[in-house]
Amino acid sequence: MNKTFRIIVLGLFIAQSLVLYIVEGMLPVPFIAPGAKLGLANLITVIALYALPHKKDVCLILLIRIILSTAFAGGINAFLYSAAGAAFSLGSMLILKNTGKFSLIGVSAAGGIFHNLGQVLVASMVVENLKIMLYLPILAVAGTGTGILIGITAVFTLRHLEKLPLYKRMQTM
Repeated sequence: MNKTFRIIVLGLFIAQSLVLYIVEGMLPVPFIAPGAKLGLANLITVIALYALPHKKDVCLILLIRIILSTAFAGGINAFLYSAAGAAFSLGSMLILKNTGKFSLIGVSAAGGIFHNLGQVLVASMVVENLKIMLYLPILAVAGTGTGILIGITAVFTLRHLEKLPLYKRMQTM
């Protein structure tokens, strides 16, 4: 039963992140910076990071979401950008969360910044030009803003999630 419950919870997180990814693709991007996005699918990553006891489950959710989203709407380049951004983002969020010195909002903001760093590094390797790194400060500002908004949303979501009877069961899976 415990294994079945874990699979169901992970499937729900993956499905939610995919839906948010698809919805985000339908939204007009209100940013000045081309290529900047809201990062709605990262909301599920942040919630999973704080709601699930095993961080390998968070990595699994993120990896499956990236594989499925690039299968639906991207190619190898989309996979490379997504994977690099996700690796940098999740790595930074795990490190900062484990220090215990950062709030959820701060951890999420760092995730937004490092996601952009990972993507810009891949872009500079793909086009073989380091001048793309000049675009990083603009993306860092956008990543900070969206990371803060995602963090605020995650705080409110987790407050309501903790009230659910199954939340305690998720903590022990």
